[in-house]
Amino acid sequence: MLRIVLGSIGGFIAWLIVWVVCEKFISAIWPAFGAHQKAFEEAIKNGGPFTAETSALLTHIVLGSIISVMAGSLAALIASENSRAPLFAGCLLLAMGILKAFMSWQYVPIWYHVIFTAMLLPLAILGGKLIAATN
Repeated sequence: MLRIVLGSIGGFIAWLIVWVVCEKFISAIWPAFGAHQKAFEEAIKNGGPFTAETSALLTHIVLGSIISVMAGSLAALIASENSRAPLFAGCLLLAMGILKAFMSWQYVPIWYHVIFTAMLLPLAILGGKLIAATN
């Protein structure tokens, strides 16, 4: 049971770390993305106007998809099982996604909130299934 808890938390924390690092990297090589991120952060902190760029939102969806699969895989590897740890990691990601959607609801189109939040849990589970397929 401890390995499942550690796997779930490890997958979740790894998702957060990889997300932040990837956002910083993409911002460094794609200045428009970096400006979009900075404007979004300012709007969240201070309120005010913000217009979401579709290309940045799609980039987030692709990035979130890849990292969610990776997080589920890591959870399964740490826990040495491929069902409960990725499920619990995905539930943590889903809770975080709902919180993020709540915080940014007025700034980002609903289609983004629905897609991004809905993909977190199933893709984490898929990551765990991929580990089972390779073992």
